[in-house]
Amino acid sequence: MLLRRVESGGVKSLGHAELREFGLLYRQAAADLSAARADHASRPLEQYLNRLVGRAHNYVYSGNRVSPASLWQFFAHGYPRLLRRLSRYVVLATAIFVLGGALGTVATLGRPELGNLMLGQERVNDLDRGKMWTESILTDKPQESSQIMTNNIGVCFRAFAYGLTAGILTVSLLFLNGINIGAIAVVCARHHMALGLWSFVAAHGALEIPAIMLAGAAGLRLAAGILFPGMLRRRDALALAGSESVQLLSGTIPMLIVAGSFEAFLSPTHVPIALKFSAGAVLFAALCWWLGEGGRKTVASDK
Repeated sequence: MLLRRVESGGVKSLGHAELREFGLLYRQAAADLSAARADHASRPLEQYLNRLVGRAHNYVYSGNRVSPASLWQFFAHGYPRLLRRLSRYVVLATAIFVLGGALGTVATLGRPELGNLMLGQERVNDLDRGKMWTESILTDKPQESSQIMTNNIGVCFRAFAYGLTAGILTVSLLFLNGINIGAIAVVCARHHMALGLWSFVAAHGALEIPAIMLAGAAGLRLAAGILFPGMLRRRDALALAGSESVQLLSGTIPMLIVAGSFEAFLSPTHVPIALKFSAGAVLFAALCWWLGEGGRKTVASDK
């Protein structure tokens, strides 16, 4: 029995295929327990399944000792596989953001004062003088880099944590960020500074914007555990959703560290615009390759 092996030798005593089977059997036992609780005539079965699920729970949701090797395995193989499995939440988060961007664009085209209000009068004045407000970052690069990374990590953490509101605030954060981007793009285009805006965004945005989408997806996964527990008890569904969403969120941290560095040391500089767009293209291509191909050879070798 897999559970006895885990209790005697730990989770590491199981191979990859056995680990997947162990997780599947746990979820099946939890579903059977939920069904047994609804049938008062199945009290002995309920007690047995309750003990079985209780013994397995700590092993299913226990954390592993962190080491450089385990971190490498997670980011190189585990994280891309997790993201592909939860891709529907990423698609949904991206759709909400894009919808907000479209609304912000259309609203600002119809009422220019909305864009000025979102951007702020000081920044609009800079645009009137043909100057991007982002040039102020150049004066204090190390401090700006730290502040940018801290701010972006805070945004991502809120997008994840807001999932506890049944996803309402996560959806709002994604939608409002989309509106903000759409409105700013229109204002810059009106001042003939669209190229300045997108050349600033290109390098760091290739990682920063996807990171926000992934954090939003983590919040939506957390909300799904609350709203749609399925055959699991809501507590077990939330525990499973929490574990997956925290892992999904953790992958955004290295992305934001790299993005923050580019935002402080490359994006606001006066290097050739082609270099900024090229850096963004390389970063985005590398991101797509990592998330699309990472872990596939490992999965194939396990079969």
